[in-house]
Amino acid sequence: MIAVVQRVKSSHVTVDGSVVGSIGPGLNVLLGVANGDDETDVDYLAPKIVNLRIFEDNSGKMNHSLIDTGGQMLVVSQFTLLGDCRKGRRPSFVHAAEPKRARSLYRAFIDRVRALGVDVATGRFGTMMQVTIENDGPVTLLVQSR
Repeated sequence: MIAVVQRVKSSHVTVDGSVVGSIGPGLNVLLGVANGDDETDVDYLAPKIVNLRIFEDNSGKMNHSLIDTGGQMLVVSQFTLLGDCRKGRRPSFVHAAEPKRARSLYRAFIDRVRALGVDVATGRFGTMMQVTIENDGPVTLLVQSR
C-alpha cells in the first residue's frame, strides 16, 4: 500500500457536485492498493500514519501525532499512485490491485484507523472525485507498507 499523507487545515471531497466527505484540521490521505497487498499492509500503514509526529508542539517542533491532536482524517482511494511512468508516455497501472481487492483493503484501512480512535471521512471508491485540500505547512509525506 502507498499513501500520500498531507497535513491539512481542512479538506473535502466532492462527487457530482455534492460534498461526500469533509474534515477540519488533520490528515488528507490518498491511498493506493498494490497487487499483493493484504491485511498485514493495513496493519502496518494505519497505525504508522495516525502516529506520525508531524503536528507542531508549542515550540514549533513536529512532536505531535494525529492521535495527540485529536485531528480528523479524510481517506481518498487513488489507484493512480501505482502508475508506473518509467516507459513511454502513458502510465501503466499493472501494479494496482484489481478493484474488488482494492476496495476491500481500502475499507479495512478505514476501519483500522477508526478503531485507533480517529474520526474518518472518505471519498467514494471508484468514482470521479474532486478533492479540495488546504495544506498546512505544507507537510506532505509518502508512506509505503513495503
